[in-house]
Amino acid sequence: MNETLSLGRLAGIRIGVNWTVLVIFSLILIGLSTVQFPVLFEGIDVAVAWIAGTIAAVAFFASLLAHELAHAIVARHHGVEVDGIVLWLFGGVAKLRGDAPSPRADLRIAAVGPMVSLGLGVGFGLLAWALVGLGVRGIVVGVLGWLALINIVLAVFNLIPAAPLDGGRILRAILWQLRGDRTSAAVTASRAGRVFGVVLIGLGLAQVVFVPGPGGLWLVLIGWFVTAAAGAEEQQARIQHALAGVRIGELMTPDPVTVHPLVSVADLLEQVVLRRRFSSFPVVDEAGRPVGLITLNRIRALAPERRATTLVEDIACPADQLALADPDEPLTAVLPRMGAGEDGRVVVVRDGVVVGIVSPSDVARMLQVADLWDRQRGLPRPGSQDHLGR
Repeated sequence: MNETLSLGRLAGIRIGVNWTVLVIFSLILIGLSTVQFPVLFEGIDVAVAWIAGTIAAVAFFASLLAHELAHAIVARHHGVEVDGIVLWLFGGVAKLRGDAPSPRADLRIAAVGPMVSLGLGVGFGLLAWALVGLGVRGIVVGVLGWLALINIVLAVFNLIPAAPLDGGRILRAILWQLRGDRTSAAVTASRAGRVFGVVLIGLGLAQVVFVPGPGGLWLVLIGWFVTAAAGAEEQQARIQHALAGVRIGELMTPDPVTVHPLVSVADLLEQVVLRRRFSSFPVVDEAGRPVGLITLNRIRALAPERRATTLVEDIACPADQLALADPDEPLTAVLPRMGAGEDGRVVVVRDGVVVGIVSPSDVARMLQVADLWDRQRGLPRPGSQDHLGR
């Protein structure tokens, strides 16, 4: 889930929100301000109800951010790079580059989020209880009570042992420790997630039929998301297993055709694109350092009459958005970076100079060969020089 708006950095970690946050924020705000608080506190002023609802909704998303920030900080502590955190319709996600180095680290990264939510729930609850003990009543206690309940519910729900929930990752870490095989553990946790998602969909459909209201539709939507995400995690686990041990340098197209940023798009088409079979070209300066990436899709998006007056640098992917990698990096560690890149390519750099490029078709071919190798052991193992010789 990509961010729509950046909120800056917290503890050195990029924080962003997706536009779908507005949907759930609005539902929470309207539900609390027009239904729950007026029912619990009869005669409450309309403005007070809306102010309390706004505070509760903002505090809820701050709690979600704390949950995801805990994942990110612990992951970074264990050497896992963090791309950032994005809050969206179903909560939040900490985008991690690569996997935990051990089952114990995996367990810590997964468990810390629910622990923070549970701690927040208990904290809000104790604060509400203390205020009641001091004789405070009314909407303030109501807001704190709701925050306590929602955080505890969030913690309990996330502890269900089904990927992509935190409980599924905890299950994966435990199975990884017991079996010594991370892929097998990840597949089991993902299948548990798919089963759980189907159960949620079934319960939601039953509620739609027998109980009036939108609750059933939310269960169906959540179940669909859990099922789809679990399936994607299982596929990702199998891909990482198939590509284990492969280095970027073994997969890349070496010495790619490069272009200068001040060349016109028309000259690029005539002198390079029409004479080469490639669909992407690193843009480099005089020293061979990457400053961008130009692809056929970017050229197609430019009106033909503007090609003669438009420079490559004007439409190329900018340097700060490039997915870069060292030839010795494991492919499995680079794949998340590749997927996050705007053009889906990885520019391979050694000592600051472009030495290769990797495209999605390169990865797809590697996966096909890996599958063939699994089916027929006589083929060269993926990642070997015989397989990747050019």
